[in-house]
Amino acid sequence: MNIIFNPPENEENKYVNIMVGALKKAGFNVYPLDSFLSSIKHFRSIKLVHLNWFENVDDSTFFVALRSFFRKLVVLTAIKLGKKKLVWTMHNRSSHEKGLSFFSRTLMQLLIRTSHTIILHSKVSGHFLEQYVRGASSKAVYIPHPDFIDVYGPILSAKNKHPNLPLNLLFVGTVKPYKNIELLIQLAKKFPLKVSIVIAGNPSTVQYKTKLESMAAQSANIDLQLRFVPDEELPVFFQHADLLILPYDLKSSLNSGTVILAFSYGKTVICPNIGTISDLGDQKKYVLTYSYETPQQHQQLLFDTVEHAIHLKQQQPTTLQEYGHKLFEHVKTIHQKESVGKQLIKVYSNLLIEA
Repeated sequence: MNIIFNPPENEENKYVNIMVGALKKAGFNVYPLDSFLSSIKHFRSIKLVHLNWFENVDDSTFFVALRSFFRKLVVLTAIKLGKKKLVWTMHNRSSHEKGLSFFSRTLMQLLIRTSHTIILHSKVSGHFLEQYVRGASSKAVYIPHPDFIDVYGPILSAKNKHPNLPLNLLFVGTVKPYKNIELLIQLAKKFPLKVSIVIAGNPSTVQYKTKLESMAAQSANIDLQLRFVPDEELPVFFQHADLLILPYDLKSSLNSGTVILAFSYGKTVICPNIGTISDLGDQKKYVLTYSYETPQQHQQLLFDTVEHAIHLKQQQPTTLQEYGHKLFEHVKTIHQKESVGKQLIKVYSNLLIEA
């Protein structure tokens, strides 16, 4: 069975590899979206198209955004005219790119209207889906985000556990403005002796990298690793961290693979109440979370939460590790990657039977 899964690979995010690996193991022939219109024979052979992050548009300039938008319209039209089954995964509440949001908003509405099935990785996503198109949640299917246990390497013995040492915070992932890295730099300045922060990941632009380096220049307790992080380095970063800190934008963020990654390495997180956090249910007591309405509230609540984490490390030195162990057991059970793959294949099978 020939299908398209877009993107078919991602060097910085093993989520795609996990999903595509499960499909290939089940016998699907997975092709990239770029091949879709390569020949009439290939186009006819494709039975299903699964799109991820397709609503995102490069908004570096208006003409780049316009060209990207029209290319995506051509793809959606070809899927419709070719009577292909369309699956779309809703990863974000809205596009993180704010410059020319009209294009991404339009694409998101088209995806919601034309998809035969919409995959959700957090239960609260259905609520936001309804805000775009009423009734759209009826074609949504919830599948947990897959775990990352053993994907980047084994869990290494924790270091820097002594209660008198600074709280070691880690941010890891692509470094983009919606992730509020600037708040982490302000945080380091507020707690120069009590907190140490590592920020590791590829910056979205050279200009953004330069801006962050300039802001952090006077802070000795920030270690900027603004580069691609090879797989084998990730377990070492986790080994030295007490917990992860992910001050995401609540207006656009919904799911976080990095939160699942942290849990997969036995670490808890400081993170706003995005969909991935709200899905934890009873296990939510093992993360340090908050909600906010304004940027000023976000900064204050982030500072308060970090102060609480500092207190926990000093007064109850094993608590953060115990939280991490509980969350590891949670993802190991609920987000098991093999089970997630089987659930996705079941969605495909049901759609293809209808074809």
